[in-house]
Amino acid sequence: METKIIHVGDIEKDKQAITAAAQMLIAGELVAMPTETVYGLAANGMDELAVKKLYEAKQRPGYKAFSLQVPDVSMVNDIAQQVPDMAWQLFEKFCPGPITIVLPKKNTVPRVVTGGKKTVGIRIPANDIALAVLKAAGVPLAVPSANISAHPSPTSAQMVYDDMQGLIPLILDGGPCNLGIESTIVDCTGDEPVIIRQGAISEKKILDCINNKD
Repeated sequence: METKIIHVGDIEKDKQAITAAAQMLIAGELVAMPTETVYGLAANGMDELAVKKLYEAKQRPGYKAFSLQVPDVSMVNDIAQQVPDMAWQLFEKFCPGPITIVLPKKNTVPRVVTGGKKTVGIRIPANDIALAVLKAAGVPLAVPSANISAHPSPTSAQMVYDDMQGLIPLILDGGPCNLGIESTIVDCTGDEPVIIRQGAISEKKILDCINNKD
């Protein structure tokens, strides 16, 4: 498989590239794209075959869940069975941004996305290219880091190409990522938030938000 890199410098001027990427995703293909944290490898999160391609490309065990990215909070209720107040507080305070919020999933979310779990992580990235692709695709996208499992998370299109050349058809090059560190994952399925992965947003900021201290 040939891996193509398309540079996207301006969302308005490069609409054709965004549209092409979205059409590929809807058709079940994989597309690497920048986020504010690291480069992500996107697949249509509602398409089981596309998600299976994602596992294969990353050489990732099937029990490890993928989170879903959406363009804005209006799509959260399409994915989550329940959204407690503390989750809405986090969405309002930190989104778009480097936070992934874990909630009970609706049955419409394929089990292959969540590794068979009854919960799903939801994220709204703070990157214009990623948001444009998400809006154009119109579906939640499964977006782990764009690297083979256990390899370093990529912060540039070249790093993605070096690791995944021949495994994916398209990389959108939006330049280096702003943060270079993964999102903070917060489980909001219980009575209190639980930090599953420390990331770009500190635990203190998470707790201060929920406790209305900020």
